[in-house]
Amino acid sequence: MSKEIKDFVKELLSIVIIAFVLAMILRTFVIEGRIIPSASMLPTIQLKDRVMVNKFIYRFKEPERGDIVVFAPPEALHTNQDYIKRVIGLPGDIVEMKNGKVYINDRPLKEPYLAEALSYEYGPVEVPEGCLMVLGDNRNHSFDSHYWNAWLTRDRLKGKAFFTYWPYNHIKLLEREVSFE
Repeated sequence: MSKEIKDFVKELLSIVIIAFVLAMILRTFVIEGRIIPSASMLPTIQLKDRVMVNKFIYRFKEPERGDIVVFAPPEALHTNQDYIKRVIGLPGDIVEMKNGKVYINDRPLKEPYLAEALSYEYGPVEVPEGCLMVLGDNRNHSFDSHYWNAWLTRDRLKGKAFFTYWPYNHIKLLEREVSFE
């Protein structure tokens, strides 16, 4: 084998190895694609959509109401499958669900992304310090905070979903659309 071919093979191998290492670092610490396994976030995210998750954002800032987050569920649920839901209640909030709406500190939320009004009542409850209340956008068919009898602690967050990238006709930014009426 000539020196030129050996140099080419060495260079090609080093490029492949560096690309692989960078991809693993990015996937582990920065950004990751996820496939949505359930219909709990309908109509915002469809079953089997693929979303990009920013894995480092919550190292620098606190979650905000309306963020769509990926997390390891509370230990009380006895599952290792990650969930995706929308942050509704922040530490110290009093959350109540009545009259087909979610109320935060006695103020109704305006949630244009919901397909239907709530068909249940819940609370009032106070979100403990270091915890979040998360709900699926498909509220009446979502296994979420109102159902668990356990709190999602901040340390179980894995990242913020920010972009649907597949299938191509679902491509969109996932925005924080929640506000008060």
